Amino acid sequence: MRKILHLVSLLSLSLSFPTQLPAQSEKDPFKQQLQPMIEQAMKQQEVPGFAIAIVRDQKIVYAAGFGVRNIDHKNDKITPRSLFHMASITKPFVATSVMQLVEQGKVELDSPVVKYLPYFRVKDEQYKTITVRQMLGHISGMPDVQDYEWDKPQYDDGALERYVRSVTDKSLIAEPGTKFAYSNMAFEVLGDLIAKVSSETFEGYVQKHILEPLGMNSSTLLVKQANPQLLTSPHVLNASFEVAVSKVFPYNRMHSPSSTLCSNVLDMSRWAMANMNRGELDGKRILKASTYDEMWKPAGEQFTRVGISWFLGEHRGHRTVGHAGGDTGFVSNLLMIPDQKIAVVMMSNFDGGAALGPLTAAALDVAFGLKPEPIVIKPPIAKVIGRAIAASGLEAAVTQYRDLKKNQPQGYDFSERQLNTLGYRLMQQQKIKEAIRVLQLNVEAYPQSGNVYDSLGEAYMKNGDKQLAIENYEKSLRLDPGNANAVEMLKKLKD
Repeated sequence: MRKILHLVSLLSLSLSFPTQLPAQSEKDPFKQQLQPMIEQAMKQQEVPGFAIAIVRDQKIVYAAGFGVRNIDHKNDKITPRSLFHMASITKPFVATSVMQLVEQGKVELDSPVVKYLPYFRVKDEQYKTITVRQMLGHISGMPDVQDYEWDKPQYDDGALERYVRSVTDKSLIAEPGTKFAYSNMAFEVLGDLIAKVSSETFEGYVQKHILEPLGMNSSTLLVKQANPQLLTSPHVLNASFEVAVSKVFPYNRMHSPSSTLCSNVLDMSRWAMANMNRGELDGKRILKASTYDEMWKPAGEQFTRVGISWFLGEHRGHRTVGHAGGDTGFVSNLLMIPDQKIAVVMMSNFDGGAALGPLTAAALDVAFGLKPEPIVIKPPIAKVIGRAIAASGLEAAVTQYRDLKKNQPQGYDFSERQLNTLGYRLMQQQKIKEAIRVLQLNVEAYPQSGNVYDSLGEAYMKNGDKQLAIENYEKSLRLDPGNANAVEMLKKLKD
């Protein structure tokens, strides 16, 4: 099962503040406690660029940029104004747009999607029963996107509708309303629904009805409209597992609703303020206050972690509402504690992240006046073994892995995710034999995990080993009966 690899490469660190932000003194707790943790995490994880802002009581109390926009231009520093691809943080903008149309009586949450998009269909007849609410909460049974075609971007107004019309060969992975299964595809459909109901393009609707009213003046869903002097470059690991600027930018209007918002920490802070203030900012209202009761309640008794697009949780006993994002070359995170009017937004221009989870927790603690927990980052074994494969070959790398795991088990991050994501990196590089061997090692290390068999099954499938793929997907399902991906892959393999 696909996981983004959390490996990065370091460049020079710099800090820059825009002039309109409040002065941050040397005694500022964010500067004293949080900033060294950011710098340490960047150094240990080798992060090219990073930006962060913290909101408290409807004010930005800390905003900073670190590193560079592009590793090939080391003097071009990240600032709080630098623009990043937000990836899935785009989805709450889809949900807000839908809820605006609900408030206007143009859309009903519990009506079938086909009521608004008659041409929407997939293989299973149950698609006719999928409701708008189910898509918003990732419980529609819709599958996920397999190829975003970032290398073949479409820029015209018709791209989104063409994509929605193209999914007729897809199969549902669960009966609508019965299982949580994160689906970018469902949000593409919702974006097209917004366009058709409003008689505007999806991007134009969001610009007019959300971004402009909230004063998010640097943000856009159309990458060609993003200020090129502010836009950061995506960074990935190359074939030698060293950081490099990605050959593709993650943009395609087919996937605008799930992914393509470009923004910065200043604009995203305004987004957080508006939501924590239940739809109003600087006298402009985007949603009724009561709508948030609907958006921020669980999607169902068995779906307590997700509302209407927003993910629900807690931090030190306080309710949290947030969303994260990750695409080729970028990761981002937005987490709000609405009851305390505290929010953290951070973003990086590398798809390995920058310890976003631990840094978010640390930032929240400092905002609460608490001493943050130390962040312990072990060297990722995936990077070590990936570089060894590139330099010395597969078998030498396997030998090194076994030696390190035996003699230095606490010295590296040997978590399941490491070899899993390394396997996917190798598959992306068309090194299928190496990917299979790496994923076999992960099966040895985590024989009770359904996910590792799922990943190995995919590698075998890509290699044309149909029977071995089936065997591993079946093992995955026995260990994890809720694995919708394995169900879908087995359908394809046995057809």
